Amino acid sequence: MKRISLKMTKQNRFRFFTYVMLIAFLSIISYSCSNDDNQLPIKEEETPNPITEISEEIKNLIYFKGKEKASTVLITIPGGPSTEFNTEITDLIPLVFNTTDILNVAVHQAQTLDSTIVKTNDITLNQAVSINNESLEILDQVVTYFKGQGRIVHILGFSFGAFVTQELIAKKGIASADKYLIMTGRLDINEDLWQASAAGIEGGFENGTTPVIAAEPDPDVKERNLLRISAGLGKNRYTQLLNTIEDLSYVTYIYGTTDEAVGSLTDEEVQFLESKNTNIIKGSGNHTTTLDNFIVQGLEDTFGLEPLQ
Repeated sequence: MKRISLKMTKQNRFRFFTYVMLIAFLSIISYSCSNDDNQLPIKEEETPNPITEISEEIKNLIYFKGKEKASTVLITIPGGPSTEFNTEITDLIPLVFNTTDILNVAVHQAQTLDSTIVKTNDITLNQAVSINNESLEILDQVVTYFKGQGRIVHILGFSFGAFVTQELIAKKGIASADKYLIMTGRLDINEDLWQASAAGIEGGFENGTTPVIAAEPDPDVKERNLLRISAGLGKNRYTQLLNTIEDLSYVTYIYGTTDEAVGSLTDEEVQFLESKNTNIIKGSGNHTTTLDNFIVQGLEDTFGLEPLQ
C-alpha cells in the first residue's frame, strides 16, 4: 500500500514558496474580500506594557523577522509535527507582503526545542498529550507576551499547526489573539486515523474522504512518536470543544476537498463552522496545493496584508 505522509516535505515547501512568490510579484492574484468590518475580540481592560525589544526569554522560544517594536505580530505555527523548526514561511512573508510594521514570528514546539524527547524510546499517547500541552503553553506564553504590550496579534496555523491553533482557542479562548487563519486542518478527524497514529502507524485519505492506513507501524522510533504527537491533538473533537464559543467570525478556515493528509472537512464540520460565523474558503486541491493556492488570499483577506508591487 502506498504510504501517505502527514507532513509537508521539503520539496512540497519549495513548491509552495515558488508559487507564492510568483503570484505575488507577477500580481496575478487580485482578491477584494476583507474582514475589516469584523470587530476585534474584547478582553478585560488592562494597561498594556510599553512595546520594547523582545526579551531574551521570549527570543529563546521563537524565530522572528522584522522590527522588534512593530505594532502588529504575525505568529506562524508550523506544520508537522517535526523535530525541525520550520521557519520558511516566516522568512517568506516579508518578501511577498508589505510588512513595514509587522513582526513575523515562528514559535517553537516542545519537540523542536528538545528533539531527544521523541528520538530514543516509544512514547505513550498520554505522553504525547503532555508534549502537546507543553507546546501549547509555549505558544500561549509568546502570545500573552505580545498582547500584554498592546500589540495586535494574528495567528496563522497550517497542517499540524491548524490543530495547535484550535487547541489554543479551545483552552485559552478566542480573545487570545485578534484574528486567526487556519489552513489544511480538521475539526473532528476520523477516529481510525488518529488511533492508527497513536499506534505509530501512518495513514491518510484517498480523494480526501476514504481512510488509507498502513499495515505496520513506522520502523523509525522518531516517526512513530511524531505520529503519536499528531494523534494527541487529532483525537480531540473540536466541534465540541469550540461549541461554547458563540462567534468564530475572527477565524478564516481554508480546506481542500481532496486533502490526502487530514481529509476534507465533512458536511457536519462545515455546518459547525457556518453556525459560528466562520469565514470558510474551500478549494478542490490536496494538502499541498490548498496551501499553495490559497495562502496569499488567506493572508490578505484575514489580516489585510498588502502584496508588494
